Amino acid sequence: MKRRDFITLAGGMAVWPLAARAQQSEQMRRIGVLIPLAKDNSEAQARITAFLQALQKLGWTEGRNLQVEYRWGTDDLQKAATELVALSPDVILANSTPVVAALQQATRRVPIVFAQVADPVSGGFVASLAKPGGNITGFTNLDYGMGAKWVELLKEVAPSVTHVGVIRDPTLTSSIGLLAAIQSAARMLGLEVSPLGGRDAGDIEQTVTEFAGGSNRGLIASAIPLTANNSDLIISLAARHRLPTVYGFRFFVTEGGLISYGADSIDQNRQAAGYVDRILKGEKPADLPVQSATKFELVINLKAAKTIGLTVPHSLLSRADEIIE
Repeated sequence: MKRRDFITLAGGMAVWPLAARAQQSEQMRRIGVLIPLAKDNSEAQARITAFLQALQKLGWTEGRNLQVEYRWGTDDLQKAATELVALSPDVILANSTPVVAALQQATRRVPIVFAQVADPVSGGFVASLAKPGGNITGFTNLDYGMGAKWVELLKEVAPSVTHVGVIRDPTLTSSIGLLAAIQSAARMLGLEVSPLGGRDAGDIEQTVTEFAGGSNRGLIASAIPLTANNSDLIISLAARHRLPTVYGFRFFVTEGGLISYGADSIDQNRQAAGYVDRILKGEKPADLPVQSATKFELVINLKAAKTIGLTVPHSLLSRADEIIE
């Protein structure tokens, strides 16, 4: 072998182990994801995609230096939360108030970053927004004033409405607060309010069908897991009974609903990735303030309006972030 070839080969052998050792030394970190939507739900996939893409921009790639354990929509959130905690993740992403509640029962040690939570202080998840003080922090998607906004939008898009049905989950603290805000705003506009929904699809179908029997009716579908998991049912009920409906989630309108107003849920999960990154790098949830949503969207579906005989006023169309023809 020529001396030059030998030196080249020897140099390559020296470099390869260094590169291999560098690759092997990159620590694999584990995160958990608990989201109360079905795995094949388009909204669920959009949220997770945004979260993973944001993590990748921060240097975390699933399969390279990051292992992700998923638990999707389930009837037993407590079981799913316990399973995730048992895997000893470095941090858990939690979508929605019920998910955070289940995780809080399962651990006071594993860091939790939430998105789509309405009132983390009243829920007992954090001591305050500025100083969470425990193992939980994240991003809120609304305050109770959102309830008044939904009432105003419903009256603007359908001026003849005199009775408002509110699909909510009475077991959630945030639903109770939102209903109170809706009732207060409705009184100012001379509207009557009827709580609808309950715990499952059967409750929704029964209460909405009964409510629709009266005249001049309209609906508000709160931004909660109960409505998100039953979006097809609620949209079909609204169309069948010709009920003008305001939704808290944008994806209802892209799937055929009339109008939505709320925080950008995709952006919330994108921001959550930033907190997950900071925790993986050593920061504590107790030191990361809870942040309120800053990006809100008004979306209108003109085809849905035509189906139930509504003409959307120009005042609304001019303010819309997106109009679906």
